[in-house]
Amino acid sequence: MILSIVIVNWNTRDLLTQCLESVASDPDLSIERGENLSATSLTPPAGHGLWPTEAWVVDNASSDGSSQMVRERFPWVRLIENRKNLGFAAANNQAMRQAQGRYVLLLNSDTEVRPGALPALLQFMEDHPSAGAGGARLLSCDGSLQLSCHPMLTPGREFWRLLFLDRIWPRASYPMHHWDPDLPRRVEVIKGACLLLRREALDQVGLLDERYFIYTEELDLCYRLAQAGWELWWVPQAEVLHHEAQSTRQVAEEMYVQLYRSKVQFYRKSGGPNQVQRFKRWLRLAYWPRLAASTLGSSFYPSLAVRARIYRRLLAELPRM
Repeated sequence: MILSIVIVNWNTRDLLTQCLESVASDPDLSIERGENLSATSLTPPAGHGLWPTEAWVVDNASSDGSSQMVRERFPWVRLIENRKNLGFAAANNQAMRQAQGRYVLLLNSDTEVRPGALPALLQFMEDHPSAGAGGARLLSCDGSLQLSCHPMLTPGREFWRLLFLDRIWPRASYPMHHWDPDLPRRVEVIKGACLLLRREALDQVGLLDERYFIYTEELDLCYRLAQAGWELWWVPQAEVLHHEAQSTRQVAEEMYVQLYRSKVQFYRKSGGPNQVQRFKRWLRLAYWPRLAASTLGSSFYPSLAVRARIYRRLLAELPRM
């Protein structure tokens, strides 16, 4: 087995359908039969056999019929059904512990892989044995470029971004719009929407840290890979459409707070208490003015009241993070 594709799903049935269809349509992937495939079921997609592949879907207690859809339409998928939402990291780990591939692809359910994208990523990893991870060129539905990788975030870079200074002088992001779309680049962090991992590297540094419910788990993993001496690469020949944040927008307020809870956890783990306190101070400096402005502005623009509520909750919960 060369490739194990792992997709975590939470109430994104229609997007998951598109994602699996895009995987199945690549003729260079030879997808193996999963345990859900009975003798009377449809056979898996017929590939040319260049890259033997298995596909896993871990459903985190969806209520939209996602699991039934996978069983009926994609019987070749290895399906894990959780009775409760275990979070993104824990659900990915469930499949990764059982996956047999030389490479493991973490793929969001709200993505669509373009033909040739995964073979391009795999070939790059085969040609670069020092690469522990590779990431795709993420595109929005209109074809515009998404930021699919970024520098390793520090409290200082976070503060710079929160002050919107990154738009003037990028320190928390890469100037990807100016990068050669044909030239792979070595990067520090790859976003988890499409993240190809070498099994050998995973065996060395470990799987995703399950203390992260959602967010920052891929940053943590990229940090550990780099610390262990593995390279991380952005491979633009692999193009993937990304319908961004389709799961998390269902609970947007909770996810906004969870994002910073996870970041605090990362800084505590990687930098210790002093770095956490520095990060919290800078968050307060950035968000108190936002709270004041959105509160005052909500009298004229009622939509700002939602932002004010989110900022107020973040600042209230910050001391307990």
